[in-house]
Amino acid sequence: MINEIKSDAKTRMKKSVDALANQLAKIRTGRAHPSLLDSIVVPYYGADTPLNQLANIVAEDARTLAITVFDKELTKAVDKAIMMSDLGLNPMSAGTVIRVPLPPLTEERRKDFIKVVRGEVEGGRVAIRNIRRDANSDFKSLLKDKEISEDEQHQAEDEIQKLTNLFIKEMDEQLAAKEKELMEF
Repeated sequence: MINEIKSDAKTRMKKSVDALANQLAKIRTGRAHPSLLDSIVVPYYGADTPLNQLANIVAEDARTLAITVFDKELTKAVDKAIMMSDLGLNPMSAGTVIRVPLPPLTEERRKDFIKVVRGEVEGGRVAIRNIRRDANSDFKSLLKDKEISEDEQHQAEDEIQKLTNLFIKEMDEQLAAKEKELMEF
């Protein structure tokens, strides 16, 4: 029973770290990367569909993304979806190809992005701590039901704390890497 709780906690913590990595990938660093547009959805036949399912997105150069829409009729909708997103991008449509130039980041904008990154990482840390709390409460309920001894409970809580420290350290490393990436000129 203890091992099941620990493995569940480890799996959930790993998912939290992966989710943080996905969130951090969406924060632009001045370089064009197709994953910047992963969060954009376009209305397509009454359903919101992710842009990467409706178009081919490539980085033309370090500062430009090129989007080739599969359905020519969707070009205007894709253009509008990019403009309405919170990414601050201004697409230029040229027939079936939409070019999205990425403006260079100012020092102030970089600092704003760092604040956003730190907020995301703190949210990830909170998620990890909540998972730890859930696991510890499961151990307490097992102790209360007399399914485990106090020693087993303390040992299991120590192991969960070690897992928590490991995954929070991993998140801190992601934070340091993203801050370094953002401050590069």
